Amino acid sequence: MQLHRAFKGFGCDNSAVIYILAHRNYAQRALIQHEYQTIYHEDIMKRLASELSGDFEKSVLLWMQNPAERDATLIRDSLTNAALNPKPANEVICSRTASMIQSIKQYYHSKFGTTVENDIGHYTSGDHQKILLSLVTTPRYEGPEFDRMAADEDAKALYKAGERKIGTDENTFIRIFSGRSSAHLAYVSFAYANMYGTPLKKVIKKETSGNFMQCLSIILQCAENPAAYFAKELHKSMKGMGTNDSALIRLIVSRAEIDLHYIKDEYQKKYKKPVQDAVHSETSGNYRKFLLALLG
Repeated sequence: MQLHRAFKGFGCDNSAVIYILAHRNYAQRALIQHEYQTIYHEDIMKRLASELSGDFEKSVLLWMQNPAERDATLIRDSLTNAALNPKPANEVICSRTASMIQSIKQYYHSKFGTTVENDIGHYTSGDHQKILLSLVTTPRYEGPEFDRMAADEDAKALYKAGERKIGTDENTFIRIFSGRSSAHLAYVSFAYANMYGTPLKKVIKKETSGNFMQCLSIILQCAENPAAYFAKELHKSMKGMGTNDSALIRLIVSRAEIDLHYIKDEYQKKYKKPVQDAVHSETSGNYRKFLLALLG
């Protein structure tokens, strides 16, 4: 009822929209959507789209989706974008757990009438395609336990497939990076540096390139410290001339209900200032108010 009141009359009470929606978790937002439809016989998403505009509108509409639907939308838009910016698709697929990916696949199919595998096959190619397909089809263990001996063997296999070889055996990298748990991969990275004196992230940069390299790099960073990875990406989105608003929105909205408090800590540690200060200086108006509300 408060939202309906905010929409009535000339202009929209944006402060009320921010105050209500930015402070409700997904389950509550879903109930609000349902009640709004029941009372006013109108889809609140359509109403928000007609009342809001610009980056503020994009942020709110993305926030209103459930996490799996949001991720499915980000992947689809990224893969099918005419300008082809696969980074959002790479980031979502390479940073989500196997169970999250299962939910994303269900929403993807029901929302877009095709499978995520089909779109990956259509819009990507080569090793980039192989790693994404492997990630969306391979079940991975999500717990903290791992077998140290098996991880040591993986470190040796990666050495043989990369640094020790003329050329690179990409299939070994794909098999290990897409089939192992985060805890296992974090230990592989530690073991590799111990055995061969080179950080695995440097090996990835030297032995691979392009989108394939980007995928391997995201998988490894998210296995070791996901909050540090997302803090770095937030910094990148606001660095230099202008702001990459689509990246900024994606990062804050998609992590808000997962690990944003850890990301804020990592940002403070690495860049010696609160992420809120950076967002405040790079954004304006209701868009700024909404992102700052999500940041807490």
